[in-house]
Amino acid sequence: MLAISFLVTAFYATAENALSEQEKTDGWQLLFDGNSLDGWTTPEGKPSKTPIQDGCINPHGCGGYMMTYKEPLADFVLACDFKISAKCNSGIFVRTFPLTPLPGKDVGWNGIEVAIDDTTEAGYVDTGAIYDLSKPAKNNMKPVGEWNHIEITCKGPIITVVLNGEKVNQVDLSKFTEPNKRPDGTPHKFDHPFSTHPSKGYIGLQDHGSNCWYRNIKIRRL
Repeated sequence: MLAISFLVTAFYATAENALSEQEKTDGWQLLFDGNSLDGWTTPEGKPSKTPIQDGCINPHGCGGYMMTYKEPLADFVLACDFKISAKCNSGIFVRTFPLTPLPGKDVGWNGIEVAIDDTTEAGYVDTGAIYDLSKPAKNNMKPVGEWNHIEITCKGPIITVVLNGEKVNQVDLSKFTEPNKRPDGTPHKFDHPFSTHPSKGYIGLQDHGSNCWYRNIKIRRL
């Protein structure tokens, strides 16, 4: 009986799209239960055209530029697992606000993107990059088809990325005081200063032309 009890406990501690008792105690909130897209829509408030796939959200083909969670968030830790397809070009957006695109631009310009791409480099657009703003220290992503675990912390102007257990990026947005320019003077593509970016916004899973699967999506508010 003791062995059976241990196995049951171990299962619930590691079940997909569920919170362990410790996570509940620590204040984590599950954003996706693996069965329903409740709370997730395109930025226009429309349901995804892509159904749940094997207990995962796949934003590819959703019908909008990203799948967004219903509630704007300020300071938090976002954790999830993801795996990519070959030639994947995707990303996780935080603090996306508003959800109405600027004229001539996609809604991604209103957020901060952590890049997820099928590459092995560690540049401004590779996995772990804070897109076009800050390079990751290394590309710590696993090969195509394998699951990765990512944690993105937003606390004030500081954005931190931990990928597969290693801190790979951290940026202080308060230092980005000029349009189209990083603090070191090199150019980026965004024509607004990120030091004035909204401190509260929406999480988004990008649809950028490739399959990318997300599960175990959860947040802990700070």
